[in-house]
Amino acid sequence: MSNGPALLELPNGRPGNVQLAWFLRRGPYVLLVLGSIAAALSVDSIGTSEAGVIAMAVLVPTLAALHWICADRRWVEGNLQDGLGRFYVVTRTVVAFVITWLNPFFSIFALIGYFDNQLYVPRRWGIAILLGTAVTMAGAQSGGLPPDGALQLVLFLGLLALNGVLTVVMTNADAHEAEIAEERNTTIAMLEEANVRLEQALAENAGLQAQLVQQARESGVHDERERLALEIHDTIAQNLTGIVTQLQAVTDTTDDAAGRDHVKRAADLAREALGEARRSVQGLLPLRLDSTDLVDALAHLTRDWSAATGIAGDLVVTGEAEPLHQDIEATVLRIAQEALTNVGKHAQARRVGVTLSYTDDELVLDVRDDGLGFDPGAAPTPDGHGVGLHGMEQRAARVAGALVVESEPGAGTAISLRVPSVVPHG
Repeated sequence: MSNGPALLELPNGRPGNVQLAWFLRRGPYVLLVLGSIAAALSVDSIGTSEAGVIAMAVLVPTLAALHWICADRRWVEGNLQDGLGRFYVVTRTVVAFVITWLNPFFSIFALIGYFDNQLYVPRRWGIAILLGTAVTMAGAQSGGLPPDGALQLVLFLGLLALNGVLTVVMTNADAHEAEIAEERNTTIAMLEEANVRLEQALAENAGLQAQLVQQARESGVHDERERLALEIHDTIAQNLTGIVTQLQAVTDTTDDAAGRDHVKRAADLAREALGEARRSVQGLLPLRLDSTDLVDALAHLTRDWSAATGIAGDLVVTGEAEPLHQDIEATVLRIAQEALTNVGKHAQARRVGVTLSYTDDELVLDVRDDGLGFDPGAAPTPDGHGVGLHGMEQRAARVAGALVVESEPGAGTAISLRVPSVVPHG
């Protein structure tokens, strides 16, 4: 359902609508027919001479042909302000004056000069056309031309002044309309230019985003290698060294009891090394987020961790869960895994609470325990306490997130991760 008239652009860039365009193009025919009918019906009452009737009979079809040749056929070309357009509107104004002189009812046709002159001539010409039309209309309104007596002359001059005022008003209105059209065209051009710049910026941003994602993946691979190297050096390699030492001690002793003790220690070190190796490999495996969502993956992680450590763990989800970018979800799950691992190794906690909160613009992960706590500002200890926090901070920074650690000795630990809610493309 339409909310208003259909807008279009008239020739020479002027705004209008379908009805106005039809009137300006076909209206002269209608007005000429109406004027001709009125003139024919009033020939006897006005007392038009035989020569006048012949002149009107010749000039009326001439006007129709002039409009058809000079204006109607050229309307679709979109530019009527040329030599032919000026010839048409000047000739039409003169002929309209002549036939209105012969019969005032032809002022019905002359009225068109008030409406369409700006389509055919520039403004300085348009003022002359409007004044000519005002003279024609004042003559018809005062009873015909030439004025018959002083009273009719005074009436003619008064009506001419009135039509002159109308001409000024219409000229100013046309100038204002042209100014509005020019401002509109300028605004449209500026919007188109801004749209082009915006599309270019979006294309550049898309390229930069792809580059940043690639760099983040490469950085992630590098960080994983460093983490694995550190864990192998600090745990597995040390355990293997201990195993070699214990087995060497077995070969150096003749005491069976002492030998069995060394073998038992070697077996314990081997089991510990195997556990560390499995944990390191598990850290390198792809997260199973392709077959489940983040909430289910985090619930599975918390449940398995709780069963393995014997520490009570609960997951609480707030807000409406929605799929996010895979790098965001992977980072959240990795940090949750590292936080729980640290709790199991260092905190001696009895209970851990994991909270995942979805908001309009960010995703928040909180991991809180009631364990021993520590000093976040202290340097990493020989057992690796503090190294994991640095790794979590690096992971958060790669996805424009922030990691906050709150802890103190004897008061437990709270780790809070905030990352932007970036939805996947497509």
